[in-house]
Amino acid sequence: MVLVAAGLAASIYVMGDAQTDRAPERRAMVEEIVAYARGSTAAFDAAVLEALRRVPRHLFVPFSQQLFAYQNRPLPIGQGQTISQPYIVALMTDLVRPRKGDRVLEIGTGSGYQAAVLAELVGSVYTIEIVPPLAEEARERLKRLGYANVMVRTGDGYKGWEEHAPFDSIMVTAGADEVPPPLVQQLKPGGRMVIPVGPAASIQYLTVIEKQADGSTRSRQVAPVRFVPFTRER
Repeated sequence: MVLVAAGLAASIYVMGDAQTDRAPERRAMVEEIVAYARGSTAAFDAAVLEALRRVPRHLFVPFSQQLFAYQNRPLPIGQGQTISQPYIVALMTDLVRPRKGDRVLEIGTGSGYQAAVLAELVGSVYTIEIVPPLAEEARERLKRLGYANVMVRTGDGYKGWEEHAPFDSIMVTAGADEVPPPLVQQLKPGGRMVIPVGPAASIQYLTVIEKQADGSTRSRQVAPVRFVPFTRER
């Protein structure tokens, strides 16, 4: 009886809180991210941190996870996928160097949270999700929350989105064994891609790839990470 009552109380709290802004929790989350970054010598652009303060992360996770939305950790979103740790979202957003007017491609929409953060900072976001239920839910959620500058496509992100290329930056939110050549082709000269690279069963490295004016690329590893695997159409 006690366990049932406690569970019911938590459910009522989450249900009511999902309708509130929860801005104080977002501010606390960002403060934690800043403190965490200081320990790793990273420093994030103020605009990136402000975007994290604005986007309601609790509306991008399942009902059962809303209570934990502003903890600095990944959360399950269904279909075997997760929403990234807020620190990683901040890091990857900062690494693509978003600017107003930029056209950004994201591979791995998930719940749409990362796309929403990018949408606060750039002109347009094109995001691809291979899992149809997640793509549809993200499309509806982003529309409901007013992110008119985000376009969601269901499909294989390995191929990119050629019709809207070239992109100022590309972000991949799944671990890839290799950097997909179509994505490099669709990146503007002077643009950058952020992608976790490495075997799914091992440590991956968050990698920044910069495209030079002659079409060649330079890359550097930023940090060890672990992402869900990059999924291809069969």
